[in-house]
Amino acid sequence: MSKSKKIDPLQIIVEEGNKIQFYGAKNQNGLFSNFYKSPIKLKGKIWQTTEHYFQAQKFAGTSKEEEVRNAPGPGTAFRLGRKKDKQFPIRNDWEKAKNTVMYEAIKAKFTQHDNLKQILLSTKNNIIIEHTKRDAYWGDGGDGKGKNTLGILLMKLRKELSAENKKEETQQN
Repeated sequence: MSKSKKIDPLQIIVEEGNKIQFYGAKNQNGLFSNFYKSPIKLKGKIWQTTEHYFQAQKFAGTSKEEEVRNAPGPGTAFRLGRKKDKQFPIRNDWEKAKNTVMYEAIKAKFTQHDNLKQILLSTKNNIIIEHTKRDAYWGDGGDGKGKNTLGILLMKLRKELSAENKKEETQQN
């Protein structure tokens, strides 16, 4: 029996075509996953993962928000956020707000953890793709035809952080 090689989710692997594909926190390029454990502070509270924050914001201002925030793991937070619940319906503006909420979450993650910020910046101009058949909105749909919204938001954040770094360097010189 051969031992399977342990994957380091912090090691960036660039594939052909300058693509950085990810799916899942423990897989290749896993730090980009919303399930990757990197606590963030937003709204005066600590969230275990960006997934906890994102799913909880569907119920902002209700006790369900806290239930999702306190979920034991990102998978549970995901399931709670998707569970149909007449007592706690998803907020009316969710479709308009979800991209902004996701951006808030990833911005917190990559600005509150300097190591993650440096890794994101190190990806330069590579294309970041959430590669999964399970999601054609946040991911690429598995066939590259999905919207890859999460990847696009990560690249937007990378561009902003890179511009901030250049501005700071210019001011220091």
